[in-house]
Amino acid sequence: MNNLLARTDKSRRRIGTALLVGLIGGVFSAIVKFGWEVPFPPRTPGLRSDTNPPQSMLEWFGMSHDASHSMVTFSNNPLPIMSFIVHFSFAIAFGLLYCVVAEYYPGIKLWQGAVFGVLVYVGAHVVVMPLLGWAPSPFPWVEGAQTWSEHFSELLGHIVWMWSIEIVRRDLRNRITHEPDAEVPLDAATR
Repeated sequence: MNNLLARTDKSRRRIGTALLVGLIGGVFSAIVKFGWEVPFPPRTPGLRSDTNPPQSMLEWFGMSHDASHSMVTFSNNPLPIMSFIVHFSFAIAFGLLYCVVAEYYPGIKLWQGAVFGVLVYVGAHVVVMPLLGWAPSPFPWVEGAQTWSEHFSELLGHIVWMWSIEIVRRDLRNRITHEPDAEVPLDAATR
């Protein structure tokens, strides 16, 4: 991709398909990110895990502590339902955004979505969440700051998360439309 801001031909865009694929990719990617966090937990034990960033966000918007910490039980395991709702909502929202933008600006797919994943990580975990008090400072010289392992988990987790959306997007879009991506000439396979 020579020009990251190059636009696709309007006639080649499949927005309805992008919405469907973004929804599927978002759900799939939320599960992938959960799986990533098993071997690479995104928070250290103790205070950081007592109230996680989704719960902090909900409380910032006015939800009570008890409601934001609501649990459901599955197979005798208590699960933080509100955190899961936020987790899936963000994954679906970014899946939809990514897939629709890819129809217009294929540059968003740079390195199979990894660059976009890094940008989301920086925007969320380094800028927005610390500024709003939903996560600790990202800077190691600040007391109680995020640790190296937290940054490692979130940075690489966002790359894997976004890559999973791109894998779903490319496969399902091409299967549904029977065409290559919008920026790829239709006769590219016969060249």
